Amino acid sequence: MLIPHPLLGPRDAQEFTYLGDASLLNRPDGMAEGALDAFNRHVYLRDNPAGVHRELWFHEQGDRSWLIVTRNTLTHEILGAELARDVALAQKGGAK
Repeated sequence: MLIPHPLLGPRDAQEFTYLGDASLLNRPDGMAEGALDAFNRHVYLRDNPAGVHRELWFHEQGDRSWLIVTRNTLTHEILGAELARDVALAQKGGAK
């Protein structure tokens, strides 16, 4: 399986470590009311979807970047990849 790295081009998936659902970037506020329960849900309660899904991958044997990879979990087709840094900044309304 080839992952289209946004900076380095197509890379073999063996260079990466799969880290789970990309929603892990959306950590709960540790100081908010009910933070303990929110972190429990964040860490332990996850969906296991079939179909198109956004995943977090770490380029361990490369430039050590974090990517958000959009992949169809039924066919393993990679639909795209973005730098996780850019996705996080866009979610916060920041510029690249």
